[in-house]
Amino acid sequence: MHMNVAPHLLTEDRAEYERVLDDALSTAHARPDLAGVGTRLTVAQLRAMTMNATALVTTAAALEYDHFVKVREQNRAALGARRPEAEQGTDTGAGAGVVAVVTVLLPVLAGTAAAIFLLVGGVLHALAPTVVFGGTLLTAGLVFAALAAVGLLSAGIGLLVTALRNRPAAADGTATADDELSLAREAWRHALLERGILPFLRDALAAATPPDPTAP
Repeated sequence: MHMNVAPHLLTEDRAEYERVLDDALSTAHARPDLAGVGTRLTVAQLRAMTMNATALVTTAAALEYDHFVKVREQNRAALGARRPEAEQGTDTGAGAGVVAVVTVLLPVLAGTAAAIFLLVGGVLHALAPTVVFGGTLLTAGLVFAALAAVGLLSAGIGLLVTALRNRPAAADGTATADDELSLAREAWRHALLERGILPFLRDALAAATPPDPTAP
């Protein structure tokens, strides 16, 4: 079917125009001003007429459409600018991942060493209290235990700071942009329906000759 597309209506938005039109026609029975649908003109006839008059119909919502397209292009530009940052963030994230692994392993290794030194040193000290080596092992065990505690505390703080730093940055910006785009799209759809499609359908029905009830 041929469709006369308005110069300002982009190809990617033609399907949206058709959806708004089809929604209006599917709910025509609930609109008193479109009572002539199915009697004066059929749904198929009205759809074909509105599709062929796309340039005229979409002009009524040109301001809203231009705003919608502008917001969409801004979002796409912002998304394109964020992609290099995301790629750079991937490399940075890899380095941060190595640091995180080391941060996690350090308290584990220190804790293991502390347990071994304390165990062996305790046994030696119990068996031979006068042996200096047993006391040395106990001291070393206490030092490693302190390192393990410090490592655990540092790892916990690092993970908390990282989570708090990254969580709002990705979510809030994307959500705000999506909300603005959705509002702009809905404003265009509403203007297209109320100021473009419905008036055109009413005019088309009013201009149509009603069928002759006496005709065979």
